[in-house]
Amino acid sequence: MKTRVVARLFVVSLLLLLAACASTPRVASQADPSADFSRYRSFAFFSPLALEQHGYTTITSNRVRAAVRTQMEARGYVFDEANPDLWVNLNAYLQDKTQITTMPEVDYDYYYSYRARSYVAVPYWRDRTDVRQYTEGTLNVDVVDARRKQLVWEGVAVGTVGRIKPEQRGERIDAAVAAIFADYPYRAGMSAQPLP
Repeated sequence: MKTRVVARLFVVSLLLLLAACASTPRVASQADPSADFSRYRSFAFFSPLALEQHGYTTITSNRVRAAVRTQMEARGYVFDEANPDLWVNLNAYLQDKTQITTMPEVDYDYYYSYRARSYVAVPYWRDRTDVRQYTEGTLNVDVVDARRKQLVWEGVAVGTVGRIKPEQRGERIDAAVAAIFADYPYRAGMSAQPLP
């Protein structure tokens, strides 16, 4: 009985840990090693943004654009639509996913043993399969050398998208963009070596 309780506590602890991790997006980034980031001092947004596929801006695309502009300006870049050193392109999409988890479980059947003249517990194993459907959101930030027309840095955030209140959506967008730019180690006019 104690091992059963300990096993359940372990499973519950593991599920809580996974749930905590799922609330923050997974972030990955990649930089072009041949790019000279010391030359870049200004930026503008690519037109049209990949995020605005239908030819118009949305509340969400404006919020993402504002969050990215805040992050770039915090790193010393100047917004210059006329002659930018960098183009910033943004893309986001949603994808329905299914997660199937199979976990072995142990249970006990009791039967009466005529030899032992008492009830005996016999363990048996079975697999429990859980199916979870969810929506995964991906946000891409591409930083492109405007003169060479070449991607020099890309940051991607991937996370689970759940139902949230409209006032929380902006906070989630800001947090996802900040998580992406936490991997952007360059500052305007900085040498090609990234910050530690």
